[in-house]
Amino acid sequence: MRALVLHRTRMPLEVEERRVPTAAAGSILVKVRACGVCRTDLHVVDGELPEATLPIVPGHEVIGEVAELGTGVEGFETGARVGIPWLGHTCGRCDYCAAGQENLCEGARFTGYHNDGGYADYALIDARYCFPVAAGFGDAEAAPLMCAGLIGYRSLRRAGDPRRLGIYGFGAAAHIVAQVARYEGREVFAFTRPGDQAAEAFARELGAVWAGPSDATPPEPLDAAIVFAPVGALVPAALRAIRPGGRVVCAGIHMSDIPSFPYEILWREREIVSVANLTRRDGQEFLRLAPLVPVRTTVELYPLERANQALADLREGHVHGAAVLTMTD
Repeated sequence: MRALVLHRTRMPLEVEERRVPTAAAGSILVKVRACGVCRTDLHVVDGELPEATLPIVPGHEVIGEVAELGTGVEGFETGARVGIPWLGHTCGRCDYCAAGQENLCEGARFTGYHNDGGYADYALIDARYCFPVAAGFGDAEAAPLMCAGLIGYRSLRRAGDPRRLGIYGFGAAAHIVAQVARYEGREVFAFTRPGDQAAEAFARELGAVWAGPSDATPPEPLDAAIVFAPVGALVPAALRAIRPGGRVVCAGIHMSDIPSFPYEILWREREIVSVANLTRRDGQEFLRLAPLVPVRTTVELYPLERANQALADLREGHVHGAAVLTMTD
């Protein structure tokens, strides 16, 4: 099989020929059909997440079909379409796992970071962390649901019950969560890179009642804001945009340092919270909800061999919606 492999951070991925792995007990071998290119992949490649197991095959927004079942696997059949998310393993024994907070498990392992991911023709996954995928989505269109959608969903739930929701950074996760928020009757205010009129227009197409640059003041105070862009300076900006009692959700796995800010903009019970990873419950809830909205992902397709170009385009902000790698036989 082909695999795109990261041997050293800040270096291009290398195309390698590997043996197709065998499904061990409790695991599923998935023939990959599509794999989203997530900003977390970019953080891994750029060395901003230092605990990656190298060499590693990135990719954790995987859609494929079950090629082989390991012994003891139940609930899946060969040929079924499945999705592989970021969360690939938890200990199942710690206090966090017992409390339903498996996203905080100290023994968690993640796809495309600790375990080889979906920038390849085949991928292995612990069957407990694999999701069935509804037939209403194409393979490429379903791929961003596995992380951009799941993290967006968890971030929205962490935001509380806002009527007016601000979204900073209108990329893959934002364009999905905006649709969910509108489905739930919320008003969406989109904040984009200054001068990015295409992103502003895209946000309005998805139902945003207002769209403008990230340094602008919204026309009304927000109840909550989600910061998807990995830019720490946006946190004080979001605090200034929310009402007293409002909440700012930092949704990324990595962010530049948050600059100091006056206590005045935090006072009156404003809050800053973060989102870490996801749980299997998030996956189950969101993948039931997505067809009801229905979520429609906007994707830009790249063949597997052009993964480095997809990462470069994402880094430079040239991707409209979500970048997705496609596999051809």
